[in-house]
Amino acid sequence: MDSVPVPADAMPAGALFVNDSGELPLDTRRVLVQLLSGPALEGRRHSALWTVLLRDEAVIRRRLSELFLDLVLDRDMQVAFTSQVSAEELDVPILLRRAQLTFIDSVLLLFLRQGLTQAEAHGERAVVARDDMVENLLPYERSTSTDRAGFTKRVNASIEKLKKHNILQKLRGSEDRFEISPTLKLLFSAEEIITLTALYERMAAGDAAAPGRQAIDEEDEE
Repeated sequence: MDSVPVPADAMPAGALFVNDSGELPLDTRRVLVQLLSGPALEGRRHSALWTVLLRDEAVIRRRLSELFLDLVLDRDMQVAFTSQVSAEELDVPILLRRAQLTFIDSVLLLFLRQGLTQAEAHGERAVVARDDMVENLLPYERSTSTDRAGFTKRVNASIEKLKKHNILQKLRGSEDRFEISPTLKLLFSAEEIITLTALYERMAAGDAAAPGRQAIDEEDEE
């Protein structure tokens, strides 16, 4: 049986659709959806949503807290995303799952993080080419115990993974050049960069073993 349209004047004041029991305006709901769908909300890419986020930050934080999520927000970089709250004393349901990173994933992330820092120091966009990523990871090839073709395949798989998480954003008109998302700056602290750089330099020289898998938060698709 076909549904019968409900007259607009039959809906409660402020409702956006039939059976709408929400209280937030449309633009604030759009911000929440963007944050929950991930991986980030960036001011330069979502300028209208960014303005609403700053306007309604308090209520958005409250709504995320009800889902055991925290809002990570950097006004200078104009980047915001959600992270799972840490509450060991509670049996917290997990909305965000942990995406496992291979060794090559983590080395690539560190390389991109360093590139982001250098670009910011010069006031430039952080742009990187696929060939540069492959070339800069070659010193770690022997740590993966694969041949050159296998290693390149692993690097390309890591690039695709970071594209999926929007850490690498393809430049318009180019298939092999990307801009590094400023979100990455919030994922590695200065102390972590120093520690990981030292470790990976020792590994490139053959003085250390590859670390175990690491993880980053991603939206739960299950």
